Amino acid sequence: MITITENKLDAIRSALPSEGLFADKDWLISPDAFPISNKFADDLDRLGHRLFVFQRACNQLYQLSFRGKQPGWIAKYLDAGKPPKLVELSRQKIFRDDLPRVIRPDLILTENRYIIAEIDSVPGGIGLTAWLNGTYSALGQDVIGGETGMLDGFQTVLPNGGDILVSEESATYRPEMEWLAAQLNQHRTSLRAGGSTKPEAKIEHLSEPEALPSRRPISNWRVVPAENYEPQPGRDVYRFFELFDLPNIPNVEALLESAGEEKVRVTPPIKPFLEEKMWFALFWLKPLREFWRRELGEKYFRKLQEVIPYTWLLDPTPLPQHAVIPRLEIHDWREAVKFSQRERDLFLKVSGFSPLGWGSRGVALGADLPHSEWERRIDHALKNFASQPTILQQFHKGSLFEHRYYENESEELRTMKGRVRLCPYYFVEGDRVKLRGALTTIVPADKKLIHGMREGIMVPTRIDTTSGRRP
Repeated sequence: MITITENKLDAIRSALPSEGLFADKDWLISPDAFPISNKFADDLDRLGHRLFVFQRACNQLYQLSFRGKQPGWIAKYLDAGKPPKLVELSRQKIFRDDLPRVIRPDLILTENRYIIAEIDSVPGGIGLTAWLNGTYSALGQDVIGGETGMLDGFQTVLPNGGDILVSEESATYRPEMEWLAAQLNQHRTSLRAGGSTKPEAKIEHLSEPEALPSRRPISNWRVVPAENYEPQPGRDVYRFFELFDLPNIPNVEALLESAGEEKVRVTPPIKPFLEEKMWFALFWLKPLREFWRRELGEKYFRKLQEVIPYTWLLDPTPLPQHAVIPRLEIHDWREAVKFSQRERDLFLKVSGFSPLGWGSRGVALGADLPHSEWERRIDHALKNFASQPTILQQFHKGSLFEHRYYENESEELRTMKGRVRLCPYYFVEGDRVKLRGALTTIVPADKKLIHGMREGIMVPTRIDTTSGRRP
């Protein structure tokens, strides 16, 4: 156990696995978890169930649409650009009620509250957040989820052990998943091995395998390359790649066939429509308002309206002469080309099923683009809508927060005034949705897109009962 009296920078560095947690990536180390108020922590706890109900409603809406019980254009939007065979597989009855077991929203902290930039159902950072929680708990900090919460949560995803498939496209995250699997194998026993899903003992946060106790349970969790994976009947699979990556995985047909024949259980489910960012646009469409109210309930509907940014689909279909696009008051998307820089305070995002939909690759803030580039992107989005839908989303500027960090070269303790993305990790555990950890990323104030970067801080999150300056 790391003692509080040790130098925190040395203690955190020494706890890092020798293989690292991200391939060729690092971040600024902080001595402190990010503090939030009790009120915000309570709201985070409740948000998980709201998002689960939202995803369940999305799943229901898609299925009602392709069955003809809701407008067909909904499924048409969500199936755009996807191989017919994959669409057919995703519609099989055996998968009908399957939903992601891990839900991670990206929350941008704003002046009054927060905005959900997007919801990631194949999220990175699970292993990293588990490691951060363990490391900062060992420093005496009471982090959200506790020392082993992320491990507890992920074990419920693969309670019988299983294979974590990582593709080359997502190889950056392979080290964190290998660390996660190693921790489960060193400290847990799967149900299939005849054990309990409870920890065998309190986990000491140790970085090197040789420092662990000599007793080692059967290795039931493993990370394997997706490209040459051979499914084993009865062995569960955690899919750590998005479905746009399927053409790059030579042997994936064997996995898809095994899942379709119920020989293996794959999670997140093989449902490409759930990996689309356009759900936020569908949430705001007036023709669907009564559906959302009914499926979410009035309270959840209102609460989500407060945190889901207004979003549009860049659909080039002509409007009737008397109609305008809501809130923008334009009749044709090509009129958006003439927007001033201030009017372009809007995100352009590739909706999904594309390498550009992964991370922040397909995201651009209109106000930061030269007018010619803004025009080019709008034109490209409209021309390619049928195969690669793009959304437009209101930009909400993150508030500035101060947080301490160690400067990389001098190791001097400094304070960054930066913008914050907070990512809570919710695990669907039976009839509960449990918050098991929360990763906070803080980037310099001049950054508009908040993600992990060399000049950013990444820390776990804790509840601060003494400060009211946090959300």
